[in-house]
Amino acid sequence: MAQILKSFRVPPNSASLEEARTRTFEFFRTCCRSIPHVMDVYNLHDVVTPSQLRSAAAAELRKNATVTNPKVIDMLLFKGMEELMNIVNQSKQRHHIVGKYVVGNQGLVQDLAAKDHDKSNFLKNFYSSNYS
Repeated sequence: MAQILKSFRVPPNSASLEEARTRTFEFFRTCCRSIPHVMDVYNLHDVVTPSQLRSAAAAELRKNATVTNPKVIDMLLFKGMEELMNIVNQSKQRHHIVGKYVVGNQGLVQDLAAKDHDKSNFLKNFYSSNYS
């Protein structure tokens, strides 16, 4: 897998928005091709499926869908390629991958309402004051 990434380089400048768009699709294909390797290396089969990781990668690309400057798109592609190379070369640990691409930016959501039905009023007030 590292050989594929070594051959994939982000050229310095896109001449047009269409060229930057094409490079973005090539980068997304490279990300999708590296997902099985990442799943094996980081042992993610118990927490996420390949399609969920593909959706997370697509969501990361869609966050910048409104960018129309080709130079900015090239910079974002460079940063994305650097992130992908760090993941494939195992420069990150498993909890980094799970935290960023599996759990997401919201973090762990605490469901306090389901646990409060058998607690005293004192504990309910204590928990609501500390978690709010």
